[in-house]
Amino acid sequence: MLHFNFTPFPVLETDRLRLRQIVETDAEQMFQLRSNPETMQYIPRELPKTIDDAIAHIQYMDGLRLSNECLNWGITLKEEDVIVGLIGYFRPKPENHRAEIGYMLSPDHHGKGIMQEALVKAIEYGFDVMQLHSIEAITDPENYASWKLLEKNNFIREAHFREDTYWQGRYLDSYVYSLLNKK
Repeated sequence: MLHFNFTPFPVLETDRLRLRQIVETDAEQMFQLRSNPETMQYIPRELPKTIDDAIAHIQYMDGLRLSNECLNWGITLKEEDVIVGLIGYFRPKPENHRAEIGYMLSPDHHGKGIMQEALVKAIEYGFDVMQLHSIEAITDPENYASWKLLEKNNFIREAHFREDTYWQGRYLDSYVYSLLNKK
């Protein structure tokens, strides 16, 4: 079985991006990102109503990181330390050498290759450092950009679960993707 340790927090860099820890001083940026209905359109979670809600979410996620149950990076452009998106590993299954990856990006930054760059780096970390055998991703079938990004990065659609999630009075479908570590 794998044993994860996300302390100290792993900062990752690409040519244009820095993937770093999200801290309470990022609360305004987190609020803007997670309270945006367009950003959250395919994510069945309550939108924060206040900055305090964003702070509580940051604290909650950091608690999960400290217990090695979650690793969530804020995506920033190197030239400005402003969070434009999130990417991370959730629901790890160390006994199966597997974890779920999730991500979101501010609509202002769509179409610039930012999530592609962040995803490649996060996959590399998952396979090389976390020693995962497989990475799972779950997306809404209507979120074309998300599942096309996964397929571009060699994820295979393994399942289409019909009406497997109940959210705000309706049932939602899910696509489940996975990527195997070929190393």
